[in-house]
Amino acid sequence: MTTPAPLLTVTGTPACNLWSLTEGMPHINHGSYGAVPAAVLDHQQRLRTRMEQAPCQWFQELPDMLRQARLDTADLLGIDRDAMAFVPNASAGATVVCDSLRLQPGDEILVSDMGYGAVVMGAERHVLRNGGTLHRVHIPIDADDDTIVNAFTAGMNERTKLVIVDEITSATAMLFPVARMVKAARDRGIRTLVDGAHAPGLIPGDPMALGADYWTGNLHKFVCNPRATAVLAAAPEHADELYPLIDSWGRNLPYPDRFDEQGTGDYTAWLCAPYTLSYLDRELGWDRIRAYANTLADWAQEQIAQAFAEVDGKDHVEHLAHPAPAMRLVRLPDGVVRNDDDAARVRRFVIEQLGFEATFTSFEGVGYLRLSAYLYNTADDYLRFIDRVVPALVELAGKSAA
Repeated sequence: MTTPAPLLTVTGTPACNLWSLTEGMPHINHGSYGAVPAAVLDHQQRLRTRMEQAPCQWFQELPDMLRQARLDTADLLGIDRDAMAFVPNASAGATVVCDSLRLQPGDEILVSDMGYGAVVMGAERHVLRNGGTLHRVHIPIDADDDTIVNAFTAGMNERTKLVIVDEITSATAMLFPVARMVKAARDRGIRTLVDGAHAPGLIPGDPMALGADYWTGNLHKFVCNPRATAVLAAAPEHADELYPLIDSWGRNLPYPDRFDEQGTGDYTAWLCAPYTLSYLDRELGWDRIRAYANTLADWAQEQIAQAFAEVDGKDHVEHLAHPAPAMRLVRLPDGVVRNDDDAARVRRFVIEQLGFEATFTSFEGVGYLRLSAYLYNTADDYLRFIDRVVPALVELAGKSAA
C-alpha cells in the first residue's frame, strides 16, 4: 500500500499547521476527545471576551445567538431545523431521550454489549428507577450485517420500549447497519435511538434519513468543534416530549427552542459550531477530509499490524465486516490488555512514559489499539508509534507471559 502524502489545505500548506497540538507528542486518538484547530480556539476566545466585557448584555442576547447558531448548524449538517437541538454530548442526548420515556414496571430498553458505557449506564439507571430491565444482546467481533441485525431482532419483544443502536461502536470501531436495525424495530412498533457519537464529520447526509425516532452525535470529535458540543435530533411525532436536562427560562418554549435557554453557562462552544464546520470546509473540504482519513487509517492499520506480526508471526489486523471511517483496530500481543482496567493502565503508560496520545480498548478479553487517522495526522505519526511504542508493548507482553 502506498504511503499517503500529508493532507494540504487549499493554499498548499500542511493541514497539521491548523492545529496547536504539542510538538513531539503524536496524537492518534482523535476519536476519543477530538482536537480543535487554532483558528476555532481563537474564535471561541473572542466570544468569551465579549461575554466577560458585558455579561448582562451577553446573556440577554444569548438565546437569540444560540438559536441562530443552531439553525446554521442544522443547515450545514443537513438536518431539519425543527428537528435539532444542542446538547453537551451524545451521552446527554441519550439521557434526554430516556428521561422522556414513560416506562412501566417490566418494560425494557435494548442495547448491545458494544454500546458506549456512559450511554448504557444512563439507560440502565432509567429502567431500574422505573422497575424495568436493561436487555443486552451480544455482538461478536466478527459479526456481519445479518448477524448484527438478527441479534438485535431476537432481543426485541412486546416489553421493549426503546432500542439504542450505535452507528459507530466506540471500543470496537465498527460501523453498524443502522437503517436495517431501525426498520426491524419500527416494524415491531418500537422506538429507536441512534447513538451517532462519532458520526458527524465522517458520515455525510441527514442522519434522520435512517428512519430512527431519535439520533444524537458529537461535534467535538470529528467535526473538531470545541468541547462540549453535540446535537440531538428527533422525529416530529416525538420531539415535543423532549426537555433539556436543566429546567430554566426556556421551560415553556416549544422544542427545540427550549434547549437554547438552560441557565448561566459558557455556551461559546455551541456558538462556534457553524464557524468550525464552515472553516474546515473552506480550508480542506469535507469530501477530501473523509477520503484522507480513511486512506490513512487503512495504511496505518496495515503498518502497525505488520510491526507486531514481525515479532510473533500472528495476524494483528482485526478484520471487521465494516470498519468505522477514520478508525481501525489493531490486535495487541497476547496479555497486554485483557480488560478495561488493563486498557486504562496501558493508555496512561504510553502517554506518560512514551509521550504518545493513543487509546487501547478491550472486548471479550482481547486487547486492541484503536487508532484514529485525521487531518493533522501524517504517516510519520504511525511510523513513530512503530519505533517508540510497539517495542514497549511487546516487552509488556513478554512480562505478562513470564
